[in-house]
Amino acid sequence: MFKTKRTIYLGLAAVLMFVSGAVFADGNYDSTRMYGVTITSILRLPETVESLSKLPVKPTTRIVFDEWVDPQYYNDAIFQINKVSYIMGELLDSYAFNDYNIKDYKKRVNAYLNYFPDKVDIWEIGNEVNGEWLGNTDDVMEKVNAAFDIVEAKKQKTAITFFYNLGCSEDPDNEMFKWIQTNIPKKMRTGLDYVFISYYDDQCNMGDPDWNQVFTILHIMFPNAKLGIGECGAHDKGNAETTIKKYYSMSVNNQSFVGGFFWWFFKRDCVPYTKPIWTVLSDAMKAYAIKQGGK
Repeated sequence: MFKTKRTIYLGLAAVLMFVSGAVFADGNYDSTRMYGVTITSILRLPETVESLSKLPVKPTTRIVFDEWVDPQYYNDAIFQINKVSYIMGELLDSYAFNDYNIKDYKKRVNAYLNYFPDKVDIWEIGNEVNGEWLGNTDDVMEKVNAAFDIVEAKKQKTAITFFYNLGCSEDPDNEMFKWIQTNIPKKMRTGLDYVFISYYDDQCNMGDPDWNQVFTILHIMFPNAKLGIGECGAHDKGNAETTIKKYYSMSVNNQSFVGGFFWWFFKRDCVPYTKPIWTVLSDAMKAYAIKQGGK
């Protein structure tokens, strides 16, 4: 199994909202309903900010911080996006995880948290952590554990994303639920604030998972966490409209499910906001908010 979104990088998010309003207490972010988009680049920043600002709900943008890039590079982007959006910072995307040793990863996590102490609402400490492309599992968990401890010590919100791969992993030990059961320690089982799933319909050809069952099991494993779809997308732009409508109308019968979705291709599909897919995403968010009883 390989990371196909990396293929997109080589050449081939996040919107969060409260249907009952936003709540900040002592700088902490909380939600009852979440819609997500992801931006993988801060190029064309003014157009990106405009696209986010025109969405029908105040977004939280999940920003993927590039490998070996100092946090100062994102200073203007964080400042500008923070004006119109909440922010989730992805400390390192999964395709680059194997490039860091534990010393470098801890240094990176500390650098980003120290540089942005109050403008990032949620820190994603690990992305698609059970994916085979991340390297040795012990090394992965050493980094994830260290990041969790650092973010917790700063009293910031933590998130983790798993790769849903039932019947689609090269190594059975990397199957999501088995991997979680074997590797995630109790402190994270009870202490994580958000637990997300990454799933691309055109990546594994697994069809439509039984999401009610998936999130029921996930809730048992992480009883205190809010749950959601942490990545989705369509590598083929021709499937974007159908895929957006499918995920941003998803209903899951679990009180911990807050939505998520985090459309990976926001920059490609929705910047500038005059692109047709931006309207599809905007309409889907608005419809889902109404469906959930929001304003």
